[in-house]
Amino acid sequence: MYKFSYAEILDDSGGESRAREQMALDHALELLHVAEIRGSGSPEAAEALGYVNKLWNFMIRDLASPQNGLGQELRRDLISVGLWVIREAENVLVDPSRNFAALIEVNQTIRDGLK
Repeated sequence: MYKFSYAEILDDSGGESRAREQMALDHALELLHVAEIRGSGSPEAAEALGYVNKLWNFMIRDLASPQNGLGQELRRDLISVGLWVIREAENVLVDPSRNFAALIEVNQTIRDGLK
């Protein structure tokens, strides 16, 4: 049986969590790029926007948790970004004149910050 200290587990889980978040954002970006090509009324757009919405709702819940290890100010800023992303995704879904550029840029910036 393996024995690890709590600190070792936390260190590993933080790195693993960051990698999972990065992969989830990579997937969101892939979906958004396809949606951008297919157009805002396409099934691909609905899939991408639904995924982005679920992803950011999950991340906001995690950021709002007192157990989240990030600093309070950073958590607050990321929650603000997440709420904007959710609103923008809804706007793109209901307004065909809008595009995916801002959503792609913001999600890419957050993803790149995880590296």
